Amino acid sequence: MANIITGFRVLISIALLFCPVFSPVFYMLYLIAGLSDMIDGTIARRTNTVSEFGARFDTAADFVFAVVCLIKFLPVISMPIWLCVGIVFIALIKIINIISGYIVQRKLVAVHSVMNKVTGVLLFILPLTFPIVPLKYLAIPVCAVATIAAVQEGHYIRTVEKRA
Repeated sequence: MANIITGFRVLISIALLFCPVFSPVFYMLYLIAGLSDMIDGTIARRTNTVSEFGARFDTAADFVFAVVCLIKFLPVISMPIWLCVGIVFIALIKIINIISGYIVQRKLVAVHSVMNKVTGVLLFILPLTFPIVPLKYLAIPVCAVATIAAVQEGHYIRTVEKRA
């Protein structure tokens, strides 16, 4: 059931590509996709169906949702240069984590830490605030949390082999 919900999130994410950004339909699908991300893991844990495939599928679905959101939001929002630099910095840390995770553990590693979940919630809420609060005010705390989460993720990936 959890993997079906995750697959549903992928389909909804793709459907977002065909909706005008900030329209009621867009927000409805956006909220459904976000809620599905929150419940698929809960359902997997409660039904004792947690699996490595499910964790990776969830990560892939999150990636699809994030890319679709970037495709939709980037053309319609104005970002200060410092924010662009910050996003690139966080992306570089995440790329290093992916590479080092593969080197250290010989597989693609999906870290579902509390800080990654907090980052995900903040990033999910952020577009909902665009009409109310200027991006430049909310970007600093979101980038700070995302940076901490990325660094923590890298630390976890590189030290897990020592704990095993």
